[in-house]
Amino acid sequence: MASLQTLHVEVNGQAQVRSVAPRQHLVDFIRNELGLKGSHLGCEHGVCGACTVEVNGRIVRGCLTLAVQAEGGKVRTIEGLSADGDVRDLQDAFVRNNALQCGFCTPGMVMAGKELLEAKPDATREEVREWMSGNYCRCTGYHAIVDAICETLAERAKNASSRPSEKVSA
Repeated sequence: MASLQTLHVEVNGQAQVRSVAPRQHLVDFIRNELGLKGSHLGCEHGVCGACTVEVNGRIVRGCLTLAVQAEGGKVRTIEGLSADGDVRDLQDAFVRNNALQCGFCTPGMVMAGKELLEAKPDATREEVREWMSGNYCRCTGYHAIVDAICETLAERAKNASSRPSEKVSA
């Protein structure tokens, strides 16, 4: 058995120092060591997206990322993202559009959707479909998920355009 390594990582704003096996996957660490069950294990090959978490501001597949790769970094799970309120509007849109049924894929979908909202705030419906194609859903057929994300994009664009622009004084 390989010796344990000390892992220093911030998860959802909380400093964690734990001993982990060098080959332990990040999603296993999050679920089993920290008790955060929002990220799911699906295919365990990085294909389905159910294990998606954020490491240092970018989404990763938790089943392909080793916990030790997050050393010194910041990890956010769906629990942290939800608690911060960063995606409340997206989560509400998922509910309004019935974009979640069994809920297994939902945390990964919301994590990927959040990254899309930030990276491509002017995304077209086709771009949303392409972006989200790395996450599998067996229940909704994707239309409702795409609808929810497009609704959130439109609402955020509307809110941004209705804000008065700040004048810079000379």
